[in-house]
Amino acid sequence: MSEPHRAVYTHGHHESVLRSHRRRTAEDSAAYLLPHLRPGLSLLDIGCGPGTITVDLATRVAPGPVTAVELTDDALDLARGEAQRRDASNVAFVTSDVHALDFPDDTFDVVHAHQVLQHVADPVQALREMRRVCVPGGLVAVRDADYAGFIWFPRIAQLDRWLELYQTAARANGGEPDAGRRLLSWARQAGFSDISPTAGMWCYATSETRQWWGGMWADRILQSDLAAQLVASGLANTAELEEISAAWRAWAATPDGWLGIPHGEILCRA
Repeated sequence: MSEPHRAVYTHGHHESVLRSHRRRTAEDSAAYLLPHLRPGLSLLDIGCGPGTITVDLATRVAPGPVTAVELTDDALDLARGEAQRRDASNVAFVTSDVHALDFPDDTFDVVHAHQVLQHVADPVQALREMRRVCVPGGLVAVRDADYAGFIWFPRIAQLDRWLELYQTAARANGGEPDAGRRLLSWARQAGFSDISPTAGMWCYATSETRQWWGGMWADRILQSDLAAQLVASGLANTAELEEISAAWRAWAATPDGWLGIPHGEILCRA
C-alpha cells in the first residue's frame, strides 16, 4: 500500500530543539483559543511535542479528556513525562498521522495543532482529517509561524543566510515554512466555511529572551537534524554553519537586538 503523505520533520529532537519547544505555553502559543475552552470539553492535541502546551490546555478543560498525538511513541514519551511531572491525569497518548487520524468521526469538541501544518506533506488533507474527527459545531484551532515574515534588527548577513538555508531545507523535506499566511487558504480548500483568521507574534527583545533565542539557535544550527541535513546535502559546510552560530550569539549580545516572529491563526467551526 502506498504512503503518499510523508514529510521529514526538519528540526529533529536534539536538546536545542526541545529547549525551544519546552518554553511554549498555552498563553504564548494558543491565546486565540483559550477564551473558547471550558471544563468538560474533549480536546485532541496533534503534534504535541514535549507536552507543555498540551498540559496547559488539559488544565483548562479538566475534567474533560485530552488526547495527545505524535507520529512515534518515542516522541510521545516527552509529553508523557511532562504530564506525569504536572500530574495531568486527564491526558491520554496515541500515535497517529494527521493525514489519516485513527479516531472515529465526530469524536472531539476541540482539535488543536500548533506549528504542525508547516511540516506536513498535505496540509489540506490534514485539515480535512481534523474536521472529520471534530464534532459538528466544534472548533479546529491551528497556529503556524511564517518564516518569510521573520523580522530582526540589526541586520546581519549570516542571519539572512540562516533563513535562506532553513527555508530551502524545510521545502526539501516536503514542508512549507511560510505556512502562517496560507492557513486561511488551506482551511477553505479543506471545506471549512466558518473561519476566524487572526495573527499573533512572538517577540524577543530583552536581554534574557535574546540570550535564550540566540543561544538556542547558535546550538541548533550546529547540532540538530537541520545542521546534519544542510551539510549532507551540500547546501552548507560546517564553517558556514559556525559563522551563522556566531552571528546568532552576536545578535543576542546586542543591546538593541530585536526579533519578531509572526504567526497565522485560524479558528474553524466544524
